[in-house]
Amino acid sequence: MKNYLELHRNMPEKTCTECGCVIEEQHESYLYECERCMGKHER
Repeated sequence: MKNYLELHRNMPEKTCTECGCVIEEQHESYLYECERCMGKHER
């Protein structure tokens, strides 16, 4: 169990492919862009 927790603690932060900002994601999220960049595409 310890190795599993250590693995997740050491994972790099997920960043937006558009602007490079760190994405605050939920555990089931498959997003590759932040909310701000996704909003740009909806206009």
